[in-house]
Amino acid sequence: MNLFARMRDDILAALADMQAAGELPGGLDTANVTVEPPRDPAHGDMATNAAMVLAKPAGMKPRDIAAALSTRLAALDHVAEAEVAGPGFLNLRLADSVWADVIATVIEDHDFGRSDMGAGQRVNVEYVSANPTGPLHVGHTRGAVFGDALANLLDYTGWDVTREYYINDGGAQVDVLARSVYLRYLEAHGQEVAFADGTYPGDYLVAVGEALKDKVGDAYVDKGEDVWLEQIRDFATDAMMDLIRADLAALGVEMDKFYSEKSLYGTGRIEAALDTLDGKGLIYVGTLEPPKGKLPDDWEAREQTLFRSTDHGDDVDRPVKKSDGSWTYFAPDIAYHYDKIDRGFDALIDVFGADHGGYVKRMKAAVSALSDGQVPLDIKLCQLVKLWKNGEPFTMSKRAGNFITLRDVVDEVGPDVTRFTMLTRKNDAPLDFDFAKAVEQSKDNPVFYVQYAHARIRSVERKADALEIAMGPPQLSDPAEFDVARKLAEWPRLVEIAAKNHEPHRIAFYLYDLASSFHSLWNKGNDDPSLRIIQEDHPRVTAGKLALPRAVANVLSAGLGILGVTPLEELR
Repeated sequence: MNLFARMRDDILAALADMQAAGELPGGLDTANVTVEPPRDPAHGDMATNAAMVLAKPAGMKPRDIAAALSTRLAALDHVAEAEVAGPGFLNLRLADSVWADVIATVIEDHDFGRSDMGAGQRVNVEYVSANPTGPLHVGHTRGAVFGDALANLLDYTGWDVTREYYINDGGAQVDVLARSVYLRYLEAHGQEVAFADGTYPGDYLVAVGEALKDKVGDAYVDKGEDVWLEQIRDFATDAMMDLIRADLAALGVEMDKFYSEKSLYGTGRIEAALDTLDGKGLIYVGTLEPPKGKLPDDWEAREQTLFRSTDHGDDVDRPVKKSDGSWTYFAPDIAYHYDKIDRGFDALIDVFGADHGGYVKRMKAAVSALSDGQVPLDIKLCQLVKLWKNGEPFTMSKRAGNFITLRDVVDEVGPDVTRFTMLTRKNDAPLDFDFAKAVEQSKDNPVFYVQYAHARIRSVERKADALEIAMGPPQLSDPAEFDVARKLAEWPRLVEIAAKNHEPHRIAFYLYDLASSFHSLWNKGNDDPSLRIIQEDHPRVTAGKLALPRAVANVLSAGLGILGVTPLEELR
């Protein structure tokens, strides 16, 4: 039950009655009529902009429309009051019985909050997609959590979701990986080695070098790259992907598909994608304008094969084939997204790191061109994470050598705390991750505060079970109880807004607000015994009060599930 959608339907029906009665002209577009919580709760339970958005096309004063609309809405059984405010806003206060019905619905309907807005459409969410050259770092952690929570959110709202990881195993970085593993291989044979700039010196490759020694013995010792480069590249990439899969599993992330960039080469897939663009008149041979500002010393004008991406919203056209005939890094990415379109996805979402901001327009242009504008691509950028420990920046890792790994974070605070904390800011805002605050048991720690609410409710229910008091129909009497019920009613609306905007952080924010409203009620009961949930001398009162916390626990559990966090049954 989406109470806000139900009220919007009531408003649209009332507007239709007004049109039939000649109080409003016919044919008005009501698409922009909204119903939402008022900014100030003192103004009521809901507010609508109906009169404001219809006044101009109707040629009427907003307050006149609002006054006529308020009369009709006030006549509804579930509306206690409809008040015109300001230039023509309409504030609504609902009958007390509505909130008891909300609580009963939350308890009885295990799908409360779920939506079919996705209508079974297929969406591909690509996230993490880190180069297979080492363990995942803290930046990847944020992208992994964001992408996974977004995929869960879309699944919760009726989309058919595919979670996908693009393995960047076709570029020069995997050659660097192979050379780095070769050094560890020589080291495993007792040789002293030195890591040049640009190689990967982390200890995580020691075991890979030893495993390579176990597999091939001394076959590659002191041999040239022509003997071992390709073989070690494949061996090392597989080892790194095993490491990455283990990292993701530690965070609770499970992909549906891993897609290899290397599979695009030599298979005609890149050529097919570019032929499709060429058939649309979007591929040509030309010379790009020099970059703005000071020219690099090695810059020179060269003829290249270019994609006319400016026809689809990009700032400049983009090279897809170099003057020497080799592909640019953009060409396989075009082919990869062409493959997604060919697989029949209705929508695409890419989750990139903050350093990929310059890639957004060109990738959107490619998808727009390849799909004739029929398949939307949303690219979400995850900003940087700054780690703090003991009041100091935390920047080094024994495991990786020069960066903080996903495992460093998860080992320190656990996957649940990691996931929730990574969603306490919108993805495009920088995030400070303080290890001490992340495990602090206080209101200032959102993950603790939400988990504490759930654990506190479970404790109450265990006590009620011990007293053999069963939950009865919901009974509300105090304003604090109604406040909690109002917050529960917002859940279905909030879920759809978060899914529509691809913003899973809204779920974390909502859960904190819901937990806060419940804790406020609990604290009020410390001063007023009549508000306590368990009243041993009054089992019938207790039975009526058990429904509200049960409803809160249900929604907290559902929301934490979207975030990929396990609700705590008790605090430890």
